[in-house]
Amino acid sequence: MRERSSVSELVNSLREELNRYSPGGKLPSSRELVERFKVSPVTVSRAVGQLVAEGLVFTRPGAGAFRAEARTAAPAPGDTSWQEVSLSGDGGPEAVPRTVDASDVLVTLAAPPPGVIEFNGGYLHHGLQPERALAAALARAGRRPGAWSRPPTDGLPELRAWFAREIGSPVTASDVLITAGGQSALTTALRALAPPGAPVLVESPTYTGMLAAARATGLRPVPVPVDADGVRPELLEDAFRATGARVFVCQPLFQNPTGAVLAPGRRERVVRAARKAGAFVVEDDFARRLVHADAGPLPEPLASHDPDGVVVHVCSLTKVTSPSLRVGALAARGPVLERLRALQVVDSFFVPRPLQEAALELVGSPAWERHLRSVAGELAGRRTAMTAAVRAQLPELTLPHVPSGGVTLWLRLPGPAVGESALVSAALRAGVAVAPGRPYHCAEPPAGHIRLSFAAVSGPAEIAEGVRRLRKAVDGLGVVEDSLPR
Repeated sequence: MRERSSVSELVNSLREELNRYSPGGKLPSSRELVERFKVSPVTVSRAVGQLVAEGLVFTRPGAGAFRAEARTAAPAPGDTSWQEVSLSGDGGPEAVPRTVDASDVLVTLAAPPPGVIEFNGGYLHHGLQPERALAAALARAGRRPGAWSRPPTDGLPELRAWFAREIGSPVTASDVLITAGGQSALTTALRALAPPGAPVLVESPTYTGMLAAARATGLRPVPVPVDADGVRPELLEDAFRATGARVFVCQPLFQNPTGAVLAPGRRERVVRAARKAGAFVVEDDFARRLVHADAGPLPEPLASHDPDGVVVHVCSLTKVTSPSLRVGALAARGPVLERLRALQVVDSFFVPRPLQEAALELVGSPAWERHLRSVAGELAGRRTAMTAAVRAQLPELTLPHVPSGGVTLWLRLPGPAVGESALVSAALRAGVAVAPGRPYHCAEPPAGHIRLSFAAVSGPAEIAEGVRRLRKAVDGLGVVEDSLPR
C-alpha cells in the first residue's frame, strides 16, 4: 500500500474514534497504533499531524496526543461579491486583459481518485524517484556549516557552476541563476522578455504550463506548428515577420507533448531567424535527463552554440528527481541577465539554501549517475510497453511519433468518430485518467488528441491495465466501426 493511502486510511479511522474520548482525553500511544493498525511509525506520526492540523487533536511533548476541545461554529461568511466588479475591471483603455487560469496545469498536478490509473501525470512514479539518495543528500546538506543561512541571491556558486557545465560553453557560472524549478524560470523569462500585450511565439502544440504563464503575464501566444522534426523554421520566420514578436518559446529536445526532437538542419535556422528578428529564444530543456536508454547521442542545448545571447536557457532537476526538489536554472548572456536577476529577486529573493545544498549533494554523489541510468532504462521499458499496448488495442488512434525521451505519447483521434472531451470523461469513468489535447494548443487545434503519460505508473502491468480500460472507454462511446480510418 502506498504511504499516502495508509496515512489517509489511518486518519479516517482515528477521526471516527474521536467521539469515544472526552475533550482532553488521551489517545492510544504511537506504539499501540502501530501494532493495532499494522502501519509504520512514520504513518502514525503523519496521521496524528494531520489531525492536529485539523484542530481535532493536540499533542504534549513526552505525554502523547489528546482530543481537542470542540470547535465553535464558524462565523457567517462575509459578502465578497464586490470582488467580481473589482477583478473584472479593465483598468482603462490601455490595460491589457489577463487570463489567470491554472485548470489545465492542475490536470497533471492533482492526484487522481483512488483506483484510477494515472496516465495524465507529469512526474515520476514514487518508485522511480531517488528517495533514499535524496534523503541522504538532504541529511548531508543539513550538516553543512551555514546550511540554513541566507544564500547568494543568484544561487550557490558551486551549483551555478554545475549547471553551466551541464549546459556547455560558452555558458559560464556567472551566466546562471538558480530558480525554484523550471516553471518559475519560464515565468520569469516571459515577464522579463516581453511587455504585457505583446505577442509571444510558441510551438503548437506546446506545454500547458507555459501557455498559462504567458496568459497570466498578459502576453498573447501565437502558434507555430510542430512536426516530427520539431518546429517548422519557415513558419517561424513567417510568424516573426507577421507579428513583430520578440520572443519564441520552444522545447528542442523531447518536446511536450509530441516528444519531437528539433532536427539538426533546423537548429541553426531557428536561432538565426530569431537573431534576424531581434528576438530571444527561450529554450525549455526540461527533458534532457529523461532520455531513454535506447536513444542515440543527444544534441547539445541551443544555448551551447549561441555567442550572441539569443538563447535564454531553462532547465531543472525536478522532473528527474521529485516534484518537491524545486531547483532549476536560468542561463542568459548580456544585459538581459540583469533584468532576469532583478525580477527573480523582486519575486522571491532566493531559492531556499537547504534545497540548493541538497541538490549539490545529490548531483555530486555516485548515486546520481546510477539514478539517471535507472530512469533511462525504466522509461524506455514503459514507453515500449505503452506503445505496443496502444497499437494492439487502440488501432484507431494514430501515434505519429514514438519518442526516445520524455514521458508521454501524443495520440491523434479519428476525427468526429471519437470526441476528445467525451473520451476523456469516459476514460475517467472506466478508471484511467488521460489528458485532453485541446489545452496544448493556443488556437484551434487541427484535430482531437489525447496525451498519455507513462511516468506516473508503477510499470508495464499497470500500463497494460490502463490501456485495457481506455479500450473499454472507446467502446463505450458507441463508435461505428465504418467511421474509423482504415
